[in-house]
This record gives sequence, structure tokens and C-alpha cells, in this order.
Amino acid sequence: MNGDSRVTLRWPAVAAAAIASLAVGAGATYLLMQKSSRSDQRREDIVSPANVPSTGRALQSSARGNAPSNAPDVPLPDAVVTLSLETVKRVGIEVVPVTRGAGSSAVRIPGTVEPDAYKQVVVTPLVVGRVTRVFVELGDQVRRGQTLAQVFSPELADAQTKYLSAKAELEAHERELDRTTKLVAIGAASQQELERLHAEHTAKLAGVQSLRSHLVLLGMPAPGIDALLTGREIEATANVPAPIAGVITERAANVGLNVDTATKVFTVVDLSSVWVVGALYERDFSRVRVGSSASVTTTAYPSLVRQGRVSYIDPQVSPDTRTARVRVEVPNPHQELRLGMYADLEVAATSNRQVAMVPRSAVQSVGDHQTVYVANPTGPGKFTEREVHLGDASGGQVEVVSGVQPGEQVVSKGSFFIRAEVNRRQPKE
Repeated sequence: MNGDSRVTLRWPAVAAAAIASLAVGAGATYLLMQKSSRSDQRREDIVSPANVPSTGRALQSSARGNAPSNAPDVPLPDAVVTLSLETVKRVGIEVVPVTRGAGSSAVRIPGTVEPDAYKQVVVTPLVVGRVTRVFVELGDQVRRGQTLAQVFSPELADAQTKYLSAKAELEAHERELDRTTKLVAIGAASQQELERLHAEHTAKLAGVQSLRSHLVLLGMPAPGIDALLTGREIEATANVPAPIAGVITERAANVGLNVDTATKVFTVVDLSSVWVVGALYERDFSRVRVGSSASVTTTAYPSLVRQGRVSYIDPQVSPDTRTARVRVEVPNPHQELRLGMYADLEVAATSNRQVAMVPRSAVQSVGDHQTVYVANPTGPGKFTEREVHLGDASGGQVEVVSGVQPGEQVVSKGSFFIRAEVNRRQPKE
């Protein structure tokens, strides 16, 4: 026996060992795959729509999830959740019936303060010329007839010159007529000549009256016309007076501005009364009429309430907002109501309609939607999430325009828990 230690393996033994190793590896891989498959199956059982108490909720919830959250025109699908009676008692869920009551006795409308269009005047000059002086600023209170600006007008100077010339001719003709009348009386002049002079006098008198009227139209006052004398310097400056008492809300006049009779130089508004204009929805057309009493409040003066009446409802409905303009005229003696200010209109309703009412606590907000939870009378502990459209609120009750009917039972206490349960059971995307 040699000192070397040598082990000799035959090829059949090597092949058997390799086959055994492959078999062990394949068995281990199969066991691991089976375990993973069972784990995945259990996970699917947990989130499968079949395990959600609401039938068809998975597809509906998926549709809700794909819809934009800020799209109120996409209605929410009904969702059903079932709770055990023990859970209902433990949470303290209470239900109350949907009642029928009188609708709100008032219609609330957001509005804006606008000037009374019948007391708003755009001021334009009566002559063509150039502004030489301006006496008022924006926001100034002015009285009727107060001079707002002065305009240098060659047209006014020319009209005065023509008037003085015609007046001088009339005076000279009157002296000639008087002299001829005396001559006819003594037989020194013919009656025909006197008649001719009378006709000429009538024509000249009409011409003077026409030129005087033109001066009046150019804004020259009667005392100023009577004071015109031949040889005296003619005043070519015309005043621009305030046509009404009020406040200057616009000023376009500046010194050096060339103007004509169509140029807007000022706007004067009488703010002793104003209009509050709002948008009336179609559903309230039958409840608001011309003459309905209304009250106006503002954020700026919460304690200030102005009373007025609806004076106009636009016969046309806006195609974009589906509303009609409604106008309320209110007094504004101290001018607290400023033009453009937001205001709230509360118009007394004229109808006694009956509507469905639910407690405020029964309403939950889901995004841009409002929902209530309706109890199933045939299945204790079964509640349906249903979208509703609300109207006016009064005290602890709120009007429901659509979604539930009087006599149905809605959750008044514990609705937060039901909402959380709906979210918890809703399949995740």
C-alpha cells in the first residue's frame, strides 16, 4: 500500500448524486410557489368586491374615483353599508324621519350695489370749445346748477355778436316805424309804406327772438342775455353746470381739453337711493314678484339693514347662468352703500310650498356633494349613502330639493361613523 491516499469515484455514483440534488431543489421551489399563491389568494379575498357589503359598489366607486372631485355635475352613486345591531347601539346611531314642512318664507340672493340709473347723469358741454377751468374733483358733492367747469367757445362769442347786431337793427327799425306812423297821421306818408314797415318789423323781431333762443341753447342764462350791450366786451366763456345734485363719480375734463357737445366731461350720481341688483334662479321665479318687500345687508355694516321693494325683474333669462336680474331700490341717506359693494338680498316669498326637511346634522359633505344616510326599513343596520340637493336652511332644519322623500328614515346621529365605514370598505385602486 502506497503512502498516497487516493479516492476513486465511478461515474454511476456521480450521476445519481446530481439527480438527487436537482430533485431536492425542484421540490423546494414548488413549495415556495404554493405558499406565495396561497398568500396572494388570501390578499385577493380581503380586497375583493365580493367581501364588500354593498353589491356593485366596486364598479361604482371606481367610476367615482375616475371622475374629477370638483365636478358637482357628476352624481354620486348610492353606497350600501351593513352594520351589526351591536355596532349600531355602541356607536349611538339614531335615525329620524324626513319631515314635510313649509319652505323658507324668504329667498336669499347675492347682489351688488349699483347707481340708480334714473338719477345718474352724464354731463356734456353745450358748446364747442376748449376747457379753461375745472372746479370739482372726483367724489365731490355738488348741488344742482353749480358750475363744474368753464369752456372757452368762439361759437358762443359769434352767437352773441349776431344777437347784438340783430337787436340793434330791430331798435333802429322800431324808431323808423314810429316816425312813419306819425307821418301817416298827418298825411305826409302813405298807408302802404306803413304796412311795409310793419311787415319788416315782424320779421326782424322774429330774427332777434331766434338768436336769443340760440344763446339760451348754448347755456347762456336769461339775465346774462339781457345784460348784453352793444360796445361792451363779449364774454366767450361758457359754464358747465351740474344738472342734478349728487356726487362726481367720473371726471374726464382737464384744462386744455378740446370738447364738443358729445364729449363726456363728468358723471354725476344722486346716491340718496341706490339699486341692489341680484341674480334670481328659475326655481324662485314663482316666489318673487315686483313689489315684494326685501331687506339688504352688507358685510361692511352687519348691523345696518335697509328695507326696500323689488322694483324690476328682467323678463330675459341669462343662457349661461339660467338666472334673471332682480332689482331692489333702497334708501341710502348717509351713503353707507357704495357703488360696487357686495350685498345680501332677502326677499319675502309669496308662496307657501311644502318641502322635505332633514336635520342639519344628517347632512355630510363628500367633496362637492352633500349626502345623507337612509336607513333600510326591511334590513336593520343597513344604510344607504344617497346624494341630496339642498335648498334654504331654517334653524336646525334644511330643505331637501331632491334625493329623499318625506317618510324615509335618515341618520341624524352617528353619520360620521357610517361615512368612515364606507370609506374603509371602499376598494382601493
